[in-house]
Amino acid sequence: GVEEGAKNQFSTFSNFITTINQKKEGIGNRNSPTQLVIPNIKNGRDLPPLCLDVRQKQRISIDTLPQELKAPLPPEPSLPIRTKTVKDFQDDMEKSKASGDWKAVHNFYSTTFDSFLEINAAFKKDTNSPFNTIEDSGIDAKFVDVVYDALLNTPQDVQKSVLKGIINGLLQEWTGPRTKDDLRAYCILLQNPQFSNTSTYVIYAHLLRQIAALTEADHHFLVHWSKKISQKRFKQVVDRLLQFISLRLFPAKPEEFPPMVKCTWWIPSATKVLALFNAANSLISPPIISYTDFYNSTLDHIDLMEEYHNWQCYGNSHRFSFCQYPFIISIAAKKVIIQRDSEQQMISIARQSLVDKVSRRQKPDMNMLFLNVKVRRTHLVSDSLDELTRKKADLKKKLKVTFVGEAGLDMGGLTKEWFLLLIRQIFHPDYGMFTYHKDSHCHWFSSFKCDNYSEFRLVGALMGLAVYNSITLDIRFPPCCYKKLLSPPIVPCDHNTLVGICGVTLDDLFQIMPELAHGLSELLSYEGNVEEDFYSTFQVFQEEFGVIKSYNLKPNGDKIPVTNRNRKEYVQLYVDFLLNKSIYKQFAAFYYGFHSVCASYALLLLRPEEVEILVCGSPELDMSALQRSTQYEGYQKTDLTIRYFWDVVLGFSLDLQKKLLHFATGSDRVPVGGMADLNFRISKSETSTNWLPVAHTCFNQLCLPPYKNKKELKQKLIIGISNAEGFGLE
Repeated sequence: GVEEGAKNQFSTFSNFITTINQKKEGIGNRNSPTQLVIPNIKNGRDLPPLCLDVRQKQRISIDTLPQELKAPLPPEPSLPIRTKTVKDFQDDMEKSKASGDWKAVHNFYSTTFDSFLEINAAFKKDTNSPFNTIEDSGIDAKFVDVVYDALLNTPQDVQKSVLKGIINGLLQEWTGPRTKDDLRAYCILLQNPQFSNTSTYVIYAHLLRQIAALTEADHHFLVHWSKKISQKRFKQVVDRLLQFISLRLFPAKPEEFPPMVKCTWWIPSATKVLALFNAANSLISPPIISYTDFYNSTLDHIDLMEEYHNWQCYGNSHRFSFCQYPFIISIAAKKVIIQRDSEQQMISIARQSLVDKVSRRQKPDMNMLFLNVKVRRTHLVSDSLDELTRKKADLKKKLKVTFVGEAGLDMGGLTKEWFLLLIRQIFHPDYGMFTYHKDSHCHWFSSFKCDNYSEFRLVGALMGLAVYNSITLDIRFPPCCYKKLLSPPIVPCDHNTLVGICGVTLDDLFQIMPELAHGLSELLSYEGNVEEDFYSTFQVFQEEFGVIKSYNLKPNGDKIPVTNRNRKEYVQLYVDFLLNKSIYKQFAAFYYGFHSVCASYALLLLRPEEVEILVCGSPELDMSALQRSTQYEGYQKTDLTIRYFWDVVLGFSLDLQKKLLHFATGSDRVPVGGMADLNFRISKSETSTNWLPVAHTCFNQLCLPPYKNKKELKQKLIIGISNAEGFGLE
């Protein structure tokens, strides 16, 4: 039953498998409808395709089916009667540990896991109830936990009997659709801790294969049942699946597993099952575990661009690619895909410009290979808007910024400065484009009507250029903004299609206007007469330039009172008005500006939270991590000046630490990969110690004179980082 490539690892396991048929002849076929035969696993029949046959490049997700499925349910076979309780099992375990006689425990495990029917007989809360709904799986979760927690502490022959029974169940001949008892058995078997051991991976792979091949309706039940599993057990199953994928990709001992060419279905099957748990996780608010717990960092070390190109070429068809399941790809890996995709687009656009010049017999100019933006500091917004509007055909070229009247050459530092100053000016309250909400510490779009929304398009283009050129911005938008930015992730061909409209809830409003959201929440929970006590209608009022204007939330809304019966509709329409309808033109301009630069299928891989991290980086500063990853030129990390420097920096307030980061790198945000990705460097400056420190933001480099004492270093450093705007040329 075990493939030749794993003989050494599975030698003891193989010995007991070879005796299964002999034992089974003596026992009879009491639990399985067919005689147990262990075939060569290599000859197992192929699964149906794991992916939907769709041509559009969309994320594969588990579709939520109607609560009541109309398809007729196959009859449930009658279950054996098993009366053992949690207390009975725990008593048997205690007696076995004390006496050393494991016969009762062995009998329980070997009987319970001998077939899917026996699994249900043992762990179903009521064997006489069908439990055919998604709300209740009917599984006695406490009993399952107790049995699995005890399993790894039993003798080897007990553990082998469980694996033998699982093989027995997996080899059953299926003549029709799966019953709910079968799905319950799959749900229970997935939680088996034995599958953390690589010696069981052949069995585990076949279990995953069968689950992956279930119908969409069966997957629907498994998704909803899985969300009821405890957080601890849920996390264990997810980690086990991720480990299985990692060790199949990069086995510590290749001889442990069959050759990859003979088990190409292992990874697709595991990933599809992992997708079921990801779908279950997304149905809960807050989720059972963080979305980052589904990341598999092992994938950072495979050829991601090949995966991406396969996905681009074949979509979600029969050819497997991890890009079909983007939840498993880490944000660091997605950043690599986006950067390389951006670089390829930049090269393609630059090459086309060069070809066009040559075809017209014009002399090529290096500047034509870049998006050259020339601005005056005194007219920053208007100059930037003019430049980006005039050069919109060049937005996908590498960005280079020049400040008029300054001699600095842009090797990256001027670009960072331009972004920082422009964002700071546009988001200033006096500018009127965005409203800053103090309670939530974030900006939101002003709903004031205007004749021209081009500046909102500029902000969107700035965010797109930042992602495209790997620059982090200090923008404080709520998560809802990034959800709208991906609605849809690909710009529709039909310009009449609405963009930037997404489903919003009261939770989204809480993240922007918590006080208003709290008031609406109180309205929903109010126990008195809403119509008489609140005297509200389906109408909202907004102040615009000192004038109060009213808007109906629905036709004739000013004549429809808010009552106990319709208050949920009122709250939903109110939230939708604030976050979608009242700012539609502003956000649509912002959306088109962003996608004018970042139009890429790579955006389909991203969650809204991941777009935010790509745009803004992380605000969490870990200066100790920066210290560990810093490189030195002319200094050793044990030199007195360096020790003074880190003593001073680690003692800085958060504000001064951000100023230092901005002084040395051009941004006070941490990139996706953390402090190590900054490649921060401290170089020895041979100038007089009377000089202030100097930074080369293009290279994230700080030039530090060898100051004689800590007091002098601290004084000069604070002066330097607090007065750092403008560029010179050495």
